Amino acid sequence: MEQFQLTEDLINNITGLISSNNTSDLKNLVKDIHYADMADIINSLNELDGIYLIKLFDSEKTSEILTELDENVRERILKSLSVKEIAGEIKELDSDDAVDILNELPDKRKNEVISEIKDDNLAGDLIELLSYEEDTAGGLMAKELVKANENWTVSKCLKEIKKQGENVTRVHSIYVVDGNEKLIGRLSLKDLITANSNRLIKNIYIPKVDSVDVNEKGDEIAKIMSKYDLEAIPVIDENKQLLGRITIDDIVDFIKDEADEDYLIAAGVQGDVEADDSIFELTRARLPWLFLGLIGGLGSVFILEGFEEFMNDPSYKALFFFTPLIAAMAGNVGVQSSAIIVQGLANDAVKGSLINRLIKELGLSLINGSILGLLTVVFGILINQPINLSIVISFSMLCVICVAALIGTSVPIILHNRGIDPAIATGPFITTCNDIFGIFLFFYIAKIFLL
Repeated sequence: MEQFQLTEDLINNITGLISSNNTSDLKNLVKDIHYADMADIINSLNELDGIYLIKLFDSEKTSEILTELDENVRERILKSLSVKEIAGEIKELDSDDAVDILNELPDKRKNEVISEIKDDNLAGDLIELLSYEEDTAGGLMAKELVKANENWTVSKCLKEIKKQGENVTRVHSIYVVDGNEKLIGRLSLKDLITANSNRLIKNIYIPKVDSVDVNEKGDEIAKIMSKYDLEAIPVIDENKQLLGRITIDDIVDFIKDEADEDYLIAAGVQGDVEADDSIFELTRARLPWLFLGLIGGLGSVFILEGFEEFMNDPSYKALFFFTPLIAAMAGNVGVQSSAIIVQGLANDAVKGSLINRLIKELGLSLINGSILGLLTVVFGILINQPINLSIVISFSMLCVICVAALIGTSVPIILHNRGIDPAIATGPFITTCNDIFGIFLFFYIAKIFLL
């Protein structure tokens, strides 16, 4: 398959046909372009041209394009569509994708769209899915699936799943339920097509099947599906009744969204923002963490003022020039430690007690700190710095590295245990804390050994 290329010539060609209102040539130009590539094209157009282009397609392709658009572009296009048009697109989508679209609409418009849907079963499914939290199994699942009753014969089962399969994009598994719609197992397609047509499903199904509760968190579902290499997983309620299924593409999207969110948090940006958002939204997202940095910086100023008398001694003024080095080492070591722990928590790889983890991190810090301290002493000798001053700076750096590593290790684990996103600990929060502790330790140790 030849890779699609979004070129400037293609965009100019499309915009030219739109401006001349040449819909016939425009349709011929884009008719064979994949819906995901069409989304890239529309993302590159201005709002009016994007709306013009997307309205050329039938509801089936338009609905697929909508799911691939950038969120802010999709929001603008949805505003331009009528309630009836949105309802038409919704009906072409799997229920989970339909709910994602509905969640971007204001409540009033959302209700109007649902009321426009004449299929009562679909409308009921959408209302049910909208009632779940977005980051839970209920919020991620689709209602479309293929299931078989344990009391069906093989012959009846084949007929029934053929009907059900018409509404399912991909059939990953055939789930088996009892008379009360409780999930009791899964069905092998090989067993189904090779079994005698009069045999009952209860005699050939596989009773072992992985499932998740409807209120299970998305990150836990991702771990389960990754661990057992699942392409889909059924969702059940507290009574074990089968409600829907989550497919691997939904989990991949969830993981990507979580990774983007954690990246922003680690960078000191609060909330779900993008580069094209308004100045007000970007300011609101960035300012809280910058305020924290300001508080930390002011704290460092007060710490330095506390050692003003010590700093005024001409013999020790050289310590001042090493302050940025100490602060940088504290921040870097803390971020390294916290990043590794946060990654381990996300992958469920952090095992054992906190004490054992801290002991290991302390040992690593002593090795790294000793090597870096030795290099600092060598540097001091090269610049003819008093040896006692170089040793004190090196020892202070060793202590600062150890403390920063312990903070960087313990804080994410403590936050995680309290149900707080540990990604917070990889950003300005941990850097600011370590800057303050680092500067304080540096001057406190220097004052003890040099006075």
